[in-house]
Amino acid sequence: MGLTTLKVDVANVSSPKKTKTLEFIVDSGAIYPVVPARTLKELGIKPIAEQEFRLADGSTIRRKKGGAVFRYKDHIGIADVIFGEKGDYTLFGALGLEALGLALHPLKRELRPLPMILA
Repeated sequence: MGLTTLKVDVANVSSPKKTKTLEFIVDSGAIYPVVPARTLKELGIKPIAEQEFRLADGSTIRRKKGGAVFRYKDHIGIADVIFGEKGDYTLFGALGLEALGLALHPLKRELRPLPMILA
């Protein structure tokens, strides 16, 4: 299985026209998008909380969390974002995909539109 990557624009909710384009590793097993803290700071995105996360090796880390606008082609959404630190990958997790109305096909490793249901 190969990696799926995605070039996504990231912006501050309060000034969505100023963006940074980043290449993310799409990880449907991750919950949140992870963006380098330096990039979020440049965009004026501030942390609003801190959260503990468990890593694959069983250890835990704490990271700051905020909110960001994400754009991919004609898809746009707002999702929580983790302030990545040195050594963290730039990841695009399930909540980021859902905010864009997309899902990762697990076998073909391609993005597909989510059926948008309002019930």
